[in-house]
Amino acid sequence: MINFEEELKKFHPSLEVEEAEDALYRKNLTDIADLVVELVKEVKDEHES
Repeated sequence: MINFEEELKKFHPSLEVEEAEDALYRKNLTDIADLVVELVKEVKDEHES
């Protein structure tokens, strides 16, 4: 039978995952909110012109 407490003590996240997290957090990723704000700004600028 698996002893989950013992298995959890042995667990160490892989370095690849940690490196990927660091890379993602350092990048300025555009999300859907950023795109909507940009679109609204463009439409507003077009109507003011």
